[in-house]
Amino acid sequence: MTETHATTQYPPGRYGRRREPQPRRRWLVACLAALALVAAGAIVWRLFQQYGPQEYEPQVQRFYDVTDDGISVDFVVRKDADTEATCRVRARSASGEEVGLAEVDVPKGAEPVVSYRLATSDRPVTVEVPACGPLRSR
Repeated sequence: MTETHATTQYPPGRYGRRREPQPRRRWLVACLAALALVAAGAIVWRLFQQYGPQEYEPQVQRFYDVTDDGISVDFVVRKDADTEATCRVRARSASGEEVGLAEVDVPKGAEPVVSYRLATSDRPVTVEVPACGPLRSR
């Protein structure tokens, strides 16, 4: 028995027109990849500027001497040694309500520890230093 290899012939017009294979467009893939890299780089740069190291970075060391009308806090501000800063100090009650707020000046020096007594309108349970910036003249 002999084997014959037959080629499949489709009746003309029955299955539509067969398309020829398209050549690959490597330049299009390369351009899209480059565009994606540029977009990712722009996003990374924007996020770094927004959430990266800040010029003034406060950190609460401890709070103590909690009474119904005040709280004491020690905090450090990471900044250039030859600059002064103003920091906002805020106390909150057990319900989360803000019960005390003050702006505290931080002197020149490499990471000085600032001690401050914040007056409050109710008993505080915590204190925070949410923001610092350049010294504001009052």
